[in-house]
Amino acid sequence: MSSRLSEIETRTASATQLDAVIGAMRGIAAAREREAQARLAGIRSAAATVGEAIGMVLAAAPPARAERFAPPENAARILIVVCTEQGFVGGFNEHLLARAERLKAHEPGEVFIVGTRGTMLAQERALRYGWSVGMAAHAQDVVRVAGQVADAVFARFSDEASSQVWLVHATPGPVLDERIVTRRLVPFDFTRFEVPSRGQAPLLNLPLDKLLTGLTERYVYLELCDGLMQSFAAENAARVAAMLAASRHVKDRLQALTRDYRIVRQDEITAEIAELAATGACAPAAAAAGAQP
Repeated sequence: MSSRLSEIETRTASATQLDAVIGAMRGIAAAREREAQARLAGIRSAAATVGEAIGMVLAAAPPARAERFAPPENAARILIVVCTEQGFVGGFNEHLLARAERLKAHEPGEVFIVGTRGTMLAQERALRYGWSVGMAAHAQDVVRVAGQVADAVFARFSDEASSQVWLVHATPGPVLDERIVTRRLVPFDFTRFEVPSRGQAPLLNLPLDKLLTGLTERYVYLELCDGLMQSFAAENAARVAAMLAASRHVKDRLQALTRDYRIVRQDEITAEIAELAATGACAPAAAAAGAQP
C-alpha cells in the first residue's frame, strides 16, 4: 500500500473517532437539557408557594408598610449575566455579553458574571465586572450556584437603602438572540401577587417587616434558580446544535476522504495493470531475441 493510501486511512480513522466523541457529547447535552427542563416545574412550584405566602402577609400589612420594601428606581444597579461554564456552545456567550454591554451603556451599573467562559470572554472584550462565579456543570448544582449569586447580591446592597438587580439569561428556543431574557429582581414587584380578600388572617409569629423581607429574599432566590436553570437548559440546547453542526462537518469530511481513497486506489490499480501489461509485452520480444542464432 502506498504512503498516500496509508495517510488517508489514518485520517479516516481519526475522523471516525471524532464523530463518535461528538455523538457522545451531543447525547450528554440532550440528556442534561431534558433534566433541566424537568427540574423547572419544582422550582416554579416552590416560587408559587412563596408567592402565596407573600400575598397572605400583604393582606395583613397596611399598604404603606408593604410599599417600603420596594426600593426606588434611581438606585445602585447590579446586572447579573448568566453565561456558561463549558464551551462548544457557538455564539451563546457572545450574545449574552453583547446584551449586557448595551444595557450597561444605557444605564451604568455593576456587572456580575456567572460562568467561567463568560468571565474569560468579558476579559477579552474589556467588559469590566465586579464579581464572578462558575456556572453549574450539572442541573442539580444550579441551586448551589443560585445561592452563591443571591449571597453576593444581598451582600452588595445590605448596607444601602436601595438597589436595583437585573438578571440576563437565555431560554431554550430556536433563535438565541430572541431567547435572551432581561428580568428585574429588585425593586421587588409586590403587585404581581394575589392578595386574598377573604378567609382567616394568617397567624404571624414574626414581626411583619422581618417576615416580608425574608419571603421576598426567598422569592428572589427562587427567581435566580429559575433563570439559571433555564440558562442551563438553553446552554445544553446550544451545545446540541453545535454538535450537530460539527457532526455534519465530520461526515462531509469522511465522504471526501472516502472519495479520495477510491481515487488513489483506482490510480494505483491502473498503474499496476499498466505495469503488468508492459511486462507481458516485453517478455515475448525478449524470448524471440534469445532464440535467434
